[in-house]
Amino acid sequence: MKKTVALLLAACTLQLLVFSQQTPYKNKSLSPEARAKDLLSRMTLDEKLMQLQCFWNQMSTLLTNGEFDEGKAEKVLKNGLGEIARINLDRGPGHPGLRPKDAAILYNKVQRFFVEKTRLGIPVMVHEEGLHGQQARDATSFPVPMGLASSWNENLMKEIYTNIAEEIRARGGQQVLAPVVDVIRDPRWGRTEETMGEDPFLISRLAVAQVKAYQGDSVYLGKNHVAATLKHFGVHGQSEGGNNTAPSNVDERTAREIIFKPFKACIQEAGAMNVMSS
Repeated sequence: MKKTVALLLAACTLQLLVFSQQTPYKNKSLSPEARAKDLLSRMTLDEKLMQLQCFWNQMSTLLTNGEFDEGKAEKVLKNGLGEIARINLDRGPGHPGLRPKDAAILYNKVQRFFVEKTRLGIPVMVHEEGLHGQQARDATSFPVPMGLASSWNENLMKEIYTNIAEEIRARGGQQVLAPVVDVIRDPRWGRTEETMGEDPFLISRLAVAQVKAYQGDSVYLGKNHVAATLKHFGVHGQSEGGNNTAPSNVDERTAREIIFKPFKACIQEAGAMNVMSS
């Protein structure tokens, strides 16, 4: 009995020693600001630059026979990487996206490389498309946002987007490029169905519900949540001639009183973590 107690005390002492020696940026009990400040102080210029990079189609260059190749990754990613775009990407006929289990396995291999094989062990972010369901093989697809908005039902939005967040996180995504909170001002715009209509009040209420469902309410993302991304700041839904990415000629009063309203609500009420510029 005394021997068992002694072993337990020794184990606890060792754990406390390890905890006390843990670098601040890896200490989850500290604030995000404190951890980020400590991490930045340790990074080289090359490591900082790589945190600004995002791999999309380049990801295929790190695969051998469909498997993640650490040897290839070590040559180009020794300084880490900020983000990977759509690890579950469906590349069209003949190149379908990965099934959920295979996507999760690939993600785990990729993340293990960054955590264990790079100098500072900074995890890589993975973002996915999830406007009304993850844009990936075998994912659940719900009605388009314009259709969902017709329900005027915040609770329904919360239920749907909680499920979407869980599916995306299960396959390796931590960030979603949604919701689209553009106030549509010209129905000729080809992305109208991605929006929730022309009423800034309705869009605000439903978008806040979406962001809360995606992200949860913790300082750090829970295991079933993803970081939301508001799209597209600022004036994107009234493009010239209805052409996507064309100039948007809107006066400041219209922008502030109508178009910016959903963005403001999502940031102030739901703490949206990202904003995509138009």
